[in-house]
Amino acid sequence: MSLWKTETTKDGVAVATYTNPPMNYFCADGSRELVELIAAWRDPAVRAVVLTGGMPGKFITHYSVEELVEYASDREALRIAGIGLTAGYHGMLDDLRALPKPVIVAMNGDTMGGGFELSLSCDIRIGARGDHRFGLPEVKLGILPGGSGTQKLTRLVGLAKAIEFVLRARVVRPEEALALGLVHELADDAAARAREIATEMSKLPPLAVAMAKRAVYDGFDTHLQAGLRIEDSAFLETMMSEDGLAAMKAYLGQPYDKRRAWIERPIAPEYKGR
Repeated sequence: MSLWKTETTKDGVAVATYTNPPMNYFCADGSRELVELIAAWRDPAVRAVVLTGGMPGKFITHYSVEELVEYASDREALRIAGIGLTAGYHGMLDDLRALPKPVIVAMNGDTMGGGFELSLSCDIRIGARGDHRFGLPEVKLGILPGGSGTQKLTRLVGLAKAIEFVLRARVVRPEEALALGLVHELADDAAARAREIATEMSKLPPLAVAMAKRAVYDGFDTHLQAGLRIEDSAFLETMMSEDGLAAMKAYLGQPYDKRRAWIERPIAPEYKGR
């Protein structure tokens, strides 16, 4: 039985809902399915992606500790697997982040451990208000966040906040997560809000979105001058695109006193349905 249920809206928004009763733990089967979905989402017809949880009060609670104990109990298999045990997980999350389209996660309930690491690989994180917990509790279990959490959290909030967060195995309520910068915003219905944002972004010129992601992420992972060269290349690609030329001409077609309002529109009309 598939753990991820998917649908694609008329606007090209792919919505993937994870359901794994009773606790909505992530697991090897869920990871394998997600790898296949990420590959499918490279289709240009998919304009944005939304991830959400299918159980009340839970996005992805954390990775299955039952599976981790099984791995840890077979010392010989663990020795043979070596760092390959987590390398595949890192690759999956790298591929998710590298999708040339927006990926929005609706953290509509508990989102810890591997689920939180998955969220850190999404472009926009929408947290649900309520009695939920977000964070990285691994050290309390005698391990550490091995699915990119130690690295991506540090890049997100800085070294000082990240080391305290990881070493104390902290899990926080949605309001504190927002204050720490772990989520971009909170909503009463995180899934609905994520869909709303994804639908809005699906109308944007796709090459501009893809190049903006490349410039931000690839540039952040290097030094300033190398990042500027990445930006140069990405900017040139957008300038050479038909979408870019059409959008700029549409802006210039507005009277001077209407141009700010045109920019403030969430969706430029010339991209609807493209």
